[in-house]
Amino acid sequence: MTLMLGISLAGRDVLMVGGGRVAARRLARFLAEGARVRVVAPELHDDTARLVVDHELAWEARAFHSRDLGGAWLVHVATGDPAIDREVAESCEIARILCIDASDGERGSARLTAQAEIGDVSIGVTSTAGADPRRSVAVRDAITELVGDGRLPLRRRRAARIGRVDLVGGGPGPIDLMTIRARRLIAEADVLVIDRLGPAAEIVAEADAEVEVIDVGKAPGRHPVPQEEINRIIVARAREGRRVVRLKGGDPFVFGRGGEEMSACLAAGIPVEVTPGISSAVAVPQAAGIPVTHRGTAGAFHVVNGQGPIGRGTRTALADPFVTTVVLMGVASLARLVGAALAQGASLDRPVAFVESGHTPQQRTTRTTLGRAVEDAARIGLRNPAVIVIGEVAEESLLLPTRNRTGAALA
Repeated sequence: MTLMLGISLAGRDVLMVGGGRVAARRLARFLAEGARVRVVAPELHDDTARLVVDHELAWEARAFHSRDLGGAWLVHVATGDPAIDREVAESCEIARILCIDASDGERGSARLTAQAEIGDVSIGVTSTAGADPRRSVAVRDAITELVGDGRLPLRRRRAARIGRVDLVGGGPGPIDLMTIRARRLIAEADVLVIDRLGPAAEIVAEADAEVEVIDVGKAPGRHPVPQEEINRIIVARAREGRRVVRLKGGDPFVFGRGGEEMSACLAAGIPVEVTPGISSAVAVPQAAGIPVTHRGTAGAFHVVNGQGPIGRGTRTALADPFVTTVVLMGVASLARLVGAALAQGASLDRPVAFVESGHTPQQRTTRTTLGRAVEDAARIGLRNPAVIVIGEVAEESLLLPTRNRTGAALA
């Protein structure tokens, strides 16, 4: 039986006997924990020597003596000589000092675990019968993979004195396009404040029954929860000592009003961080096989909020043959955008694509041109959520191989 303890080494004396390659790996880990490390070894491996110099560590270039144990909380021995390692471990036993024997995990009184930090949870894996570090690492890695699936029960069971807010980008919709950090923060959340877009439905279905879910989703012309109220909600829940995840489709800082919500938290003294997500400005065209940039075709892309004014930069982009214009929330303003592009001198034949409900089973892509865009939108009943792509990258044949007149692909 092995009793696992979480021990803080910050500011505490750790003695390392031996300066080889194994010592270098362990030394880096102790330094990361904030330990005060001393090294006793006749010689140092290059990696160990580099750490000793970089961190200005005390190094005694000689063999071990029992007096070296004075003041140590923990000893790590890895000399490469079993007899010396045994002597160090036995001296530690007499002095009642914990000892990690890298050459024999059963002989030392302590072991290093295969460790992973998952948010504010630390997970360590070790063997109860003999050292088996490769197995421990494999088990640790298997556990950490569960974070990406949202299957680790990471939510705190005791309320904190002060909560926090995480503005999390949910990406374009599929839950497996979210980042591992996003999944981990959601698993830690006491409160989920969700939009109608992104992976909200799947996230809510997986959430613990004790998690409070607040739907503040907006739709075109329908804002049942004003932004000021959303700001108030996330701040109020965090003040109760709860962890709040504000889950948004796409990225919080790309037309997601994440900046306003961060400002509200900072003004209230609430800890807040942003976890990026894949913006639909890039991901939805990609789902339709449309690259927003393509060598020789488009060297830049311009992202537009279709509900806002059409500024000088947007008008220039709409007519520039080497710039892709990506319009979000632009169904209602399509005619206005087309008119601005044509007034700026854009060709009637300039390619346009409508990508509705991107990355969902309902996805539909319609290819058209500036000259026919308004008519085709009415014909198909273009609806939100949709991304409008204006530019040569929307040409359907762009990514197809060049063909000769017989239909054979050219090299």
